[in-house]
Amino acid sequence: QINIRYYIFAILFLIFDVEAVFIFPWAVVFVGNNVAFYAMMIFLAVLFIAIVYGWRKGVLEWRK
Repeated sequence: QINIRYYIFAILFLIFDVEAVFIFPWAVVFVGNNVAFYAMMIFLAVLFIAIVYGWRKGVLEWRK
């Protein structure tokens, strides 16, 4: 049996790995495009809120 903490940690890793996949092309295209800038700021804000929420809930704490 697998502990649920491994599953949650893997899901968090995938979420932030996908974030990196979206940020790289955005950085390449972002030459003076205000719409892309604000869209990415909203995307990053949602991810930041999610990591803070997970941190406060104790999801990132590794217990034995």
